[in-house]
Amino acid sequence: MTTENVNINTVVDHAKFTPFHFNIVAWCLLIILFDGYDLAINGVVLPLLMQEWGLSAVQAGMLASTALAGMMFGAMFFGSLADKIGRKKVIMICIVLFSGLTFAGGFASNPTEFGILRFLAGLGIGGVMPNLVALTSEYAPQKMRSTLVTTMFSGYAVGGVMAALLGAWFTPTFGWEIMFFIAGVPLFLLPVIWKFLPESLGFIVKQGKQEEARRIARRLAPNMSISATTTLYVPTEAVPEAANVVSLFRRGRAFNTILFWIAFFTCLLTMYALSSWLPKLMMAAGQTMDNSLMFMMVMNVGAVVGIVGGGILADKFHLKPVLMFLGIMGAIVMSLMGFQSNQILLYVLVFLAGAASIGSQMLLYSYVAQFYPLAVRSTGIGWSSAIGRMGAIVGPILIGGLLGMNLAPHFNFIAVGLPVLITAIAVALIMHDDESEKIAAADTVAAKA
Repeated sequence: MTTENVNINTVVDHAKFTPFHFNIVAWCLLIILFDGYDLAINGVVLPLLMQEWGLSAVQAGMLASTALAGMMFGAMFFGSLADKIGRKKVIMICIVLFSGLTFAGGFASNPTEFGILRFLAGLGIGGVMPNLVALTSEYAPQKMRSTLVTTMFSGYAVGGVMAALLGAWFTPTFGWEIMFFIAGVPLFLLPVIWKFLPESLGFIVKQGKQEEARRIARRLAPNMSISATTTLYVPTEAVPEAANVVSLFRRGRAFNTILFWIAFFTCLLTMYALSSWLPKLMMAAGQTMDNSLMFMMVMNVGAVVGIVGGGILADKFHLKPVLMFLGIMGAIVMSLMGFQSNQILLYVLVFLAGAASIGSQMLLYSYVAQFYPLAVRSTGIGWSSAIGRMGAIVGPILIGGLLGMNLAPHFNFIAVGLPVLITAIAVALIMHDDESEKIAAADTVAAKA
């Protein structure tokens, strides 16, 4: 009996979109929706916490950054852990952390308790993102990879819309605590997610579970002939690499790794400064609390359009020019937001700001997922995300400090928008694969000399 060897990349890359792909995207989208909700509630509850606990803008900014600090460590730790124990297990652990501890945050009676619980929840929020991106990317056909990853990530912005709407509806009656109690819903879905969410095909093959791998491959590409004698394998060039941060600087990847880190840092700085402070920034510019929450909802609707539209454009033109365009557009529209008093025009600018800032961030996740090979993919995404979290921590504190200085509103918005221009410049300098391969070849020759 002859044995046929089949490269899993061939199975994935050339597959047509099937219900199996839909299942993966749908479950990952649901998880990221609550992940986005759990973080977006910061922007909803901060004005209420400032009032209830007598916090200054700087103190509230520090409090918002506790979850972001947790996300930084979560992205570092869980990104690398998933390359060792599997994406699915890590995703389940992270759901327990971000859902359970966000729920517990509703019982916090002072800023210290609140900050500790937000930090611990942040570990799960930050840890689940790299693995959802990696899992979706690893199963997505090559021709629609960016589209599927960004469609999945649109759930993040939908979670922000959900937070703004529920905040406007429920907080006047039930207080800020209700926002945290809603976050416990994913805990009830854990058994269903475990049943229907598959493990990474590459990880299964590396574990030697050929029968399980063949079963998934048949569902993934029903038009391919996968028999009982078929042996699926991971390309040998991806196997020897260790799942650690050092690998991100080998084989000609060092320059691009640094650029990805800069892009993540600056983009996340803008994204979380805007997400955490938009209602308060709008109130400082003369808007009411209700109007400010509506601006937050419009920003997240814009984010959905930016994420999905950006993914479709990226599959057609490439991620690089789309990211550069969004970064430049974001810097311009955010700078204009502080000068505009016309309500309709302001909504349009906020919509575009959401598309540019949050859209850019989700496309960056897709870009980095496609850049790194399977063996270090979650590590690469996790560390880029972790470095980005440093920007995310700085953002709310920076804007809190600016608000405390009582500057003219346009200065605050210029400060929010400038970092995404740096994101566009960093992306512009990222080298294409052929340039990276030349450096990798030169490194190999130098090592042998």
